[in-house]
Amino acid sequence: MTYIDQWQSSPEKHIDKEECMNRRSFVSLPAVTLAAGQLPAGPAPVFEGPSVVEGNLPVFAERLKAELDFPLSWANTRGNFGDWKRRARAQVRELLWQPEDRTPFDVEIIDDQPRDGYRQRQILFNVTRNSRVRATMLLPEGPGPFPAALLLHDHGSKFDIGKEKLIEPWYDETRRASAQAWATRYFEGGFVGNALVARGYAVLAVDALGWGDRGGLTYDGQQALASNMFNLGSSLAGLLAYEDMRAAALLATLPEVDHRRIAAVGFSMGSYRAWQVAALSTHIAATVAVCWMTALKDMMVTGNNTLRGASAFHMLHPGLARYLDIPDVASIAAPHPMLVFNGELDTLFPRPGVEAAYATMRAVWASQHASNRLATKLWPGLGHTFNLAMQEEAFTWLDRALTR
Repeated sequence: MTYIDQWQSSPEKHIDKEECMNRRSFVSLPAVTLAAGQLPAGPAPVFEGPSVVEGNLPVFAERLKAELDFPLSWANTRGNFGDWKRRARAQVRELLWQPEDRTPFDVEIIDDQPRDGYRQRQILFNVTRNSRVRATMLLPEGPGPFPAALLLHDHGSKFDIGKEKLIEPWYDETRRASAQAWATRYFEGGFVGNALVARGYAVLAVDALGWGDRGGLTYDGQQALASNMFNLGSSLAGLLAYEDMRAAALLATLPEVDHRRIAAVGFSMGSYRAWQVAALSTHIAATVAVCWMTALKDMMVTGNNTLRGASAFHMLHPGLARYLDIPDVASIAAPHPMLVFNGELDTLFPRPGVEAAYATMRAVWASQHASNRLATKLWPGLGHTFNLAMQEEAFTWLDRALTR
């Protein structure tokens, strides 16, 4: 088909032919006749006028979405569930672009203080071969071993604190004030880690690259950081995922921790991290994921925060959508217990996408006769929050999940 033939069959052929031939998308390519079978099957390409990108999406975005059929999902493969989990996990693991890292953790306790009913601790450990980091822990009083929670902090475009968003800092008054304001904004004034240690959990929180002790990141710098890591043969999102896997593995080695009862707990981006590490790590026995779950196609719509880039790069594994949808990845954790909450009014995750994701996940757990191990809930009247009522329901569920 020549460009003249394409113009003649175009739904826009009311456009003056000379104008059509002068448009950028035509003059940038040679006017040649393509061999039979060279064009892809399906509808003819969309004629691209002057505005080819709208709202940070290409004008053919809906066609790209239509091509995504998630062939590696459980719904599209079936067979032996264990085999599917291994294949799906291996595919995600490959797309992290992180080599296997068996660097010894070499844990060093640098601060250990008694509090009312628990101990607060700072440790140093090698999260990867490249990074030795400071983490905070809270440990119940007593001999243990205790059930444990890996606490995964959110994004929030707030980089001065990371781990401090979940465990109240006792070592820095500036960070304490910042963390308290954050807890007031999203957690109704409470700290998730402090609430969990009061229930008998050992808790661990680590800064992701760019936050807290590992700071220096800015909102505008996120895409540059991600791009530079891609150019270095690595991945920002892949590193985040792999470091979470390493943190889970560290918890499993600690004498104070019952390695059979380790949970992943997170809010917002931390929710994404929680179900992701549950899918990728064999150390996670249960998951609490609050305010980050949706079906991909429902998220990639005009106005969604993901379309701005920026924070999206912390959760972007290039090519993954060619294999698995977002809830398909979370479902690799099945049939382990998982709780997923969203706010009904959360504009970051519109209701249709949340409901579609929940349906996908329910089908997976049901296929393994484990429906009672998956809890999904859209909280009426709530937005992007993990308030005290949600925490109480989630942590009561977690208590039961880890005593099965």
